Amino acid sequence: MKKLPLADPGTPDHRSAARYLLWVARGQKATLLGGMTFGILWMGAQAFIPAILGRAIDDGIAARDSEQLLRWTAVLFAVGVLQALAGIMRHRFAVSNWLSGAYRTVQVVTRKSADLGATLPKNLATGEVVSIGASDLAYIGNILEISARFTGAVVAFVVVAVILLSSSTTLGLVVLIGVPLMLFALGPMLRPLHRRQSAQRDAVGELNSLGSDIVAGLRVLRGIGGEESFSRRYRSESQEVRGAGVKVARIQSVLDAAQVFLPGIFVVTVVGLGAHFAVRGQLSAGSLVAFYGYATFLVLPLRTATEMANQLMRALVASRRIIRVLELTPDVVDPAEPVRLPDRGDLVDPVSGIRARDGLLTAVVSAEPDRAAVLADLLGRYDDASEVRYGGVTLASATRADVRDRILVSDTGAQLFTGVLRDELDPDGRRTDDELMAAIRTASAEDVLVALADGLDSDVEEKGRSFSGGQRQRLMLVRALLRDPSVLVLVEPTSAVDAHTEARIADRLKEHRVGRSTIVLTSSPLLLDRVDEVVFVADGHVVASGKHRELLETEARYRRTVTRQTEEEEVPA
Repeated sequence: MKKLPLADPGTPDHRSAARYLLWVARGQKATLLGGMTFGILWMGAQAFIPAILGRAIDDGIAARDSEQLLRWTAVLFAVGVLQALAGIMRHRFAVSNWLSGAYRTVQVVTRKSADLGATLPKNLATGEVVSIGASDLAYIGNILEISARFTGAVVAFVVVAVILLSSSTTLGLVVLIGVPLMLFALGPMLRPLHRRQSAQRDAVGELNSLGSDIVAGLRVLRGIGGEESFSRRYRSESQEVRGAGVKVARIQSVLDAAQVFLPGIFVVTVVGLGAHFAVRGQLSAGSLVAFYGYATFLVLPLRTATEMANQLMRALVASRRIIRVLELTPDVVDPAEPVRLPDRGDLVDPVSGIRARDGLLTAVVSAEPDRAAVLADLLGRYDDASEVRYGGVTLASATRADVRDRILVSDTGAQLFTGVLRDELDPDGRRTDDELMAAIRTASAEDVLVALADGLDSDVEEKGRSFSGGQRQRLMLVRALLRDPSVLVLVEPTSAVDAHTEARIADRLKEHRVGRSTIVLTSSPLLLDRVDEVVFVADGHVVASGKHRELLETEARYRRTVTRQTEEEEVPA
């Protein structure tokens, strides 16, 4: 068995669904060949059993020769043992192939998703990505798992055809012509099955997206009384998925019935002809039994072939969904010849005029609150149109990894994941308990830790649902502080906490980040009063900078933004 997950899943070929499947297969060709080898031995051994049984009847029972009977019985036993051992090994290789294909798929999709970052949700719904892990990777595994049985089925069919032709040309031709005809008879059902499976997969993806949206906004829905509305919508979408599933089941049931009915007709035909030849003395009793055994046995290769076709259709559908993720390109890409960023320096946006001086705590106030996140994206190079410079070097000329290492943006969309709290706050595990506690104190999150039974070793629920909004915000601030970048960009880091807590955070943040650059995008007077410099941005450009109290006196628009007053509400000086 391979060690999974793979150390390096490789670079996928996403030019088409078929090419992706071939790429996955090439990545595990050793185990595929091993599975095919044992698949041939396993099904080939079964193919020889009717012939051995026929010889035992003719040479032993009919000829009343006990020695020949024992000899063929021993051969039959040996072939049975070979079949059992080959079956065990075939199954082991089949499981290995399934797991390797599934892991390889989930690894390349996960790696691509991480590389795409914010680009992914802009192009694909959450449900589409979730469905890859929920069902598509299983279909990729299934086509690799069945390869061993399918190869064995093809070889066994050829072996049986040769044996039948050598015994009876007529029966041999019936087999050689009849089996392909049955496969062709199933062909017209595969294309509509493929279409219906694609439609069902789309419906499931949409339902998953809706379910994710409902779970993410459950508290809000309850607050505004929208549960019933979304419940009706979910039921409607669920019925569409059910309808698509029924359509797939209809044609799938016909296909499954045909897999039993057509081989049954084939068995009756072969046995009938064999009995006719036996009555005319053209076949011995042993040969008749062998022909019946062959006709019955050939049902297995036939069903394996039709199952292979069905799994191939499913795998192609799944591969098309997978390559929709793999063919996406990030909004921000690395330059061909990157330049390394300096360790320190001013962060400057020449377009807006924002300048965050090295080592200072700078606040950026936007007259248009919605633009705060846009400004943060520019400062952190989450937009390739960014012309921001750090220490005189344009961020666009450096690699994304270099930029992320120097500049960290922590916005309101940051999330906590399931796991141990210590690991969520310090994913790299490089911080000491003293460093953890220092960051927790700066974020005024001591009360959060005290409330947890196991402290830092407590489990965190998905998205930190067990914490309040203010607790989650402070814990995410702890995580950002522990990262300790050269430049830390915080977007509204205290919007969900009370005034007393906000004041403590404001007092402690500057001390914690002394000597390093910190940029806070906020309009909170408590934070603004404690920073080294405030930069006021209106209509996308800096219109004033200085101390908070100075700007309150000199800039009317700044004053209105911070105090949330209208022009009519202002009292004339």
